[in-house]
Amino acid sequence: MAMKMSGEYTLPADRETVWAALNDPDVLSACIPGCESFEKVSDTEYHAVATSKIGPVKAKFKGEVTLSDIDPPNGYKISGQGQGGVAGFAKGAAVVRLADAEGGGTLLTYDVDAQVGGKIAQIGQRLVNGAAKKTADQFFNNFRDRLASRENAA
Repeated sequence: MAMKMSGEYTLPADRETVWAALNDPDVLSACIPGCESFEKVSDTEYHAVATSKIGPVKAKFKGEVTLSDIDPPNGYKISGQGQGGVAGFAKGAAVVRLADAEGGGTLLTYDVDAQVGGKIAQIGQRLVNGAAKKTADQFFNNFRDRLASRENAA
């Protein structure tokens, strides 16, 4: 099942700070819902393990994440694929762009193209899309809160 998603978030930090956080495995691990591990393999590769629940299906996904089209501090393409055992698989890519926001901070926009298969795809597109959007919102809310606490500490 193919899935497309896009969104934008205004973040309370300058582009360089947001860029650094988007490339920090400890920050990402703390912000990704259900993340059990997010380990840097190289400057552009990571191994990740996360548990996700979509409707009645709960699965632990293990996979790889790769960064490409890297343009600091303006954005990159993040691609990944994960296997969730009998629950199925997920793979896709997101283009992430950073720009100065009106009134300060950074405007982050993203566009995702993804595919899911197996039991997850059988659940139905509306439920899968809703769960994906909810996960993205949770990640960016966690990310925004983490940036805000860093800015307040500084």
